[in-house]
Amino acid sequence: MTREQFISCVEATQKAFRRFLVALCCGDTALADDVAQESYIKAYLSCDSFSNPEKFNAWVFKIGYNTFINHKRGERLTVGYEDADDITAHEKADSSFAYQNLYEAMNKIPAKERTSVLLFYMQGYSVKEIAEIQETSQDAVKQHLSRGRIHLRGLLSTD
Repeated sequence: MTREQFISCVEATQKAFRRFLVALCCGDTALADDVAQESYIKAYLSCDSFSNPEKFNAWVFKIGYNTFINHKRGERLTVGYEDADDITAHEKADSSFAYQNLYEAMNKIPAKERTSVLLFYMQGYSVKEIAEIQETSQDAVKQHLSRGRIHLRGLLSTD
């Protein structure tokens, strides 16, 4: 992939990619921007070995997902579990978003479920494509979608 092709692909996908990352980061736009920037850097450094521009979107989403997961693994819990609910409710949610309750609910479900739900419903990926992005089986993705819907339904109906 040439530099020009890379730039063209980034321009074509950056809005959808950022929207996915903001939702994945539960409305934390600063974190989403950091993950996006790091993901695009990783993609650019690897673009010589990437040869199929038609699959750029899925490729960069996979890089973004893995970057997000690596970031979450690196976080250290600095407060107790009881205090975490208050932080999520007041400091983490970006009040400029109309979907604050949804972001808070998404933040409470496991990352695999959240990613599957976002890729399927928000980005329109198929179960097979999501399985490739998450490097898991299609059955696992179906299970994540099912559990994610159940968890979100329960969290959103109590609000």
